[in-house]
Amino acid sequence: MAGTSSTMSGGVTTPRGFRAAGVSAGIKAKEGSLDLALLVSDAPARAAAVFTTNRALAAPVVVSREHLARSGGTVRAIIVNSGCANACTGEEGMQVARDMAAETARLLGCPVEQVLVASTGVIGVALPMEKIRGGLPLALRALGADQGPSAARAIMTTDPFPKEAATTISIAGRDVAIGGMAKGSGMIEPMLATMLAFVTTDAMVPKALLDRALGEAVNDTFNAITVDGECSTNDCVMLLANGASGASVDEATYGAFVAGLTTVCRELALGIVRGGEGATKLITVRVTGAASSGEARRAAKAIANSPLVKTAIHGGDPNWGRLIAVAGRAGVAFELSRAAVTIGSTVLFKDGRPYDEAAPEAAEYLKGTDLTVSVHLGAGNLSSTVWTCDLSAEYVRINADYRT
Repeated sequence: MAGTSSTMSGGVTTPRGFRAAGVSAGIKAKEGSLDLALLVSDAPARAAAVFTTNRALAAPVVVSREHLARSGGTVRAIIVNSGCANACTGEEGMQVARDMAAETARLLGCPVEQVLVASTGVIGVALPMEKIRGGLPLALRALGADQGPSAARAIMTTDPFPKEAATTISIAGRDVAIGGMAKGSGMIEPMLATMLAFVTTDAMVPKALLDRALGEAVNDTFNAITVDGECSTNDCVMLLANGASGASVDEATYGAFVAGLTTVCRELALGIVRGGEGATKLITVRVTGAASSGEARRAAKAIANSPLVKTAIHGGDPNWGRLIAVAGRAGVAFELSRAAVTIGSTVLFKDGRPYDEAAPEAAEYLKGTDLTVSVHLGAGNLSSTVWTCDLSAEYVRINADYRT
């Protein structure tokens, strides 16, 4: 029987049989900064993952893909570092990613292909393996079921706060937990994945259902966010299911499981947008009246990524013309005479006619921090929702100074 889900505080170690750690290995310049995270399943877990579609693949993405193929999707641990992306670092970087997995496997006593690797930070900088070797024993000793928060902090780069989420669902009378952590603040427009996200569950899930569930959950959460329209070299979402709850997911209970998984992924994804570099507002972009769901998503992403739209919202300017202009150039079916723009609940343009007398009401609404803008394309009856944030001078400062 399918059950219901309820939200709760927690993260990757909320599900039974998972331990985590976050330690300082000296990778980040600031002394004492947490920069190495370890996530371990006490028993081998089934795994599913999605990775960036960027063709400039970082070494850890290549290695993790290889290991999932070789293990048949069985994973014991994930090792993650921040402070260095280990991307565009040649054969030396590839060897470091392999060595990270090998050293983790040696310390845990598991096959190397059962270890996945992820990295985040500056592109094109060598990742010092000696610091990983020094930090891994510290992480192993620090492993605990109460150390999810430290792991969530250890994967952060420019993130203003850690992102964790958890939920419980009931499957066949048994309680099942799903938890996760994510990082991401800039360079965010995921295509098949997000910056870095790690999700765990103590349900037993067949590999085919696990893959399907992750794909569905990611499509409407991590793939429905954008901060700046940029797709990273290191993006990944990894999902581990270890079966420690004794509950098994099948076709009959799949709906409850994917609903719980989506709940966790959405909370993590929205956390990424709320913590976007320089962000002061969370913006929900709703596109309706589309000819297809794909065109609705395309138009919503175009609006969400428009610097003109994002800066207008940052400044509290209810400039509906910017939204109409983006919708009209998004390359989707669009009929101006049937189109509409709504900011909050205020209609500013409809059926070819502006309602500028309502602008003061919309401007007052834009002073808030959680906002919704809606565009009706006038071309059909399908819709899509995307989440983004405003574009501020602080975003420019952060990224102008990122390496210096």
